Amino acid sequence: MENYTMEGRTYRYYGQEAPLYPFGYGLSYTTFRYRDLVLSPPVLPVCANLSVSVVLENTGPRDSEEVVQLYLRWEQSSVPVPRWQLVAFRRVAVLAGRETKLSFQVPAEQRAVWAQDWHLEPGTFTLFAGGQQPGQKTRAPSEVLSARFSVTGAARPLRGC
Repeated sequence: MENYTMEGRTYRYYGQEAPLYPFGYGLSYTTFRYRDLVLSPPVLPVCANLSVSVVLENTGPRDSEEVVQLYLRWEQSSVPVPRWQLVAFRRVAVLAGRETKLSFQVPAEQRAVWAQDWHLEPGTFTLFAGGQQPGQKTRAPSEVLSARFSVTGAARPLRGC
């Protein structure tokens, strides 16, 4: 092999073309509904962690499992960042016709950006919660909820928190 470029060969280098099977792709034997996405607090200091809760309901006829995924998007950053980044996930078993409330902690480190060192920046962020990536097209129906939160204070190195 003489051509070691990864362009067009792995999911990280597809550019505008979506991968055939993106992360979280799959079929289920039932359907799920997401609701009541709550971010607490909606405005937090630069070094604070974010608490997230969401309700997952199994609306189908069978007991099943769902992989709940949380993604973070920076609305503006001083350096290039991913379109969105996976910050938490959990496989959850839910009985048919039942619901469960899930709680997550998203540590400040998940918002850190690299610019010669890891640092945290203030700004506006969007958090997505669902059974797939935001904007993903799949054959299995799945919802992705979103909510915004703000980070206040001055930018600082991550190790300074």
